[in-house]
Amino acid sequence: MATYIPLASKPRYEILDGLRGVAAMIVVAFHLFETYSAGPRFQILNHGYLAVDFFFVLSGFVIGYAYDDRWGRMSLGGFFKRRLVRLHPMLIMGTLIGALLFFFGDAPGFELVGQTSIGTLMLVTLLGCCMIPLVPWWDIRGWQEVNPLNGAAWSLMWEYVANILYALVIRRFPTLLLGVFVGFSALLTIDVAMDIDTFMLLSPRSYAQYTVIGGFGLSPDQIYIGIARLLYPFFMGLLISRIPSLRLRVRGGFWWCSLLLAIMLCCPYAGTEAHPWLDGLYNVGVILVMCPLLVVMGSGSFLTDNRSMAICKWLGAISYPLYITHYPWVYLQIKWAADHKDAPLGHHIFVAVSIFIIVVAIAWATLKLYDLPLRQWLTDHWLRRTKAPAKQPQPVEAPQAN
Repeated sequence: MATYIPLASKPRYEILDGLRGVAAMIVVAFHLFETYSAGPRFQILNHGYLAVDFFFVLSGFVIGYAYDDRWGRMSLGGFFKRRLVRLHPMLIMGTLIGALLFFFGDAPGFELVGQTSIGTLMLVTLLGCCMIPLVPWWDIRGWQEVNPLNGAAWSLMWEYVANILYALVIRRFPTLLLGVFVGFSALLTIDVAMDIDTFMLLSPRSYAQYTVIGGFGLSPDQIYIGIARLLYPFFMGLLISRIPSLRLRVRGGFWWCSLLLAIMLCCPYAGTEAHPWLDGLYNVGVILVMCPLLVVMGSGSFLTDNRSMAICKWLGAISYPLYITHYPWVYLQIKWAADHKDAPLGHHIFVAVSIFIIVVAIAWATLKLYDLPLRQWLTDHWLRRTKAPAKQPQPVEAPQAN
């Protein structure tokens, strides 16, 4: 009978881990500022939503680096199990936090909260924990999100889609064909960001023209935006991982990349009243050029001091827990801000800063007390029962989750 053979661990790209953490911190701040925004043009950290597209490039790179050369030693089922062990425990935690806080978030625009029964909430919680996206007519909040208990889960849904596409089809693409596929996908990015609307699907998103904002629902426009946001970044990351020459070494790479990333995500609105398409062009430039460039720089540079190494490790460790558990607290901030419109500015700042500190602390606590122990248990009791393919090379050392 075939036995489980662990996969070889590989060196981590600590700079990329650190950049993921920097982007996660900016996303939290972006969402906290968003509470006070009159729309995409008026956001303070205006392009923070593009962090998701950067995450997708990082994910594609990590998947290619971690798994491209392991097929044959790793079965299809083994791949999916590894991805579930890496991603799903914190998805469940974020959904449970959202369920516990749900009834405290009945802000204006969230009128469905007060109409939701405990039984319905329990059903939606179960669906969210199983990553089953909610159809619009089952919405219990008012934004028609795929997971109304944890808005950030929409991007993880697309991450799962990318993993499935990679494992079933695209991993088999030779590099040239992958490049063609990435080039075609870039056209979808341009179509959405520049509001060309080739497929006549984008008319419902008048609130966010000339951006790539969207992908968080199951309406036709949201599905199309989600597909467009996923395909180019994720598979460009995969393409970069396959071409070793696409590495750019930069002295002080983490700090320069972090600065560029912060500027990129915090840049003010780039359009004008007469030319709003300029902001769409900015979106295109960031997604098609800057996000891949940051991965090229981050993967080609090295850390040379212990302090930078420690910072990158901490940021990398907390990045995913922070991203996937912070949004339920944003719902509460929206509720508080709506109920205290006349409160002094200092009170609003205090609440926002307090929530930021709380979500970072919760992310760290859940990582240490829940995510890492549970992943280790699943690795020991579930992954190690995976049967290896019939023809095996020599056994190698234990795996490292990516």
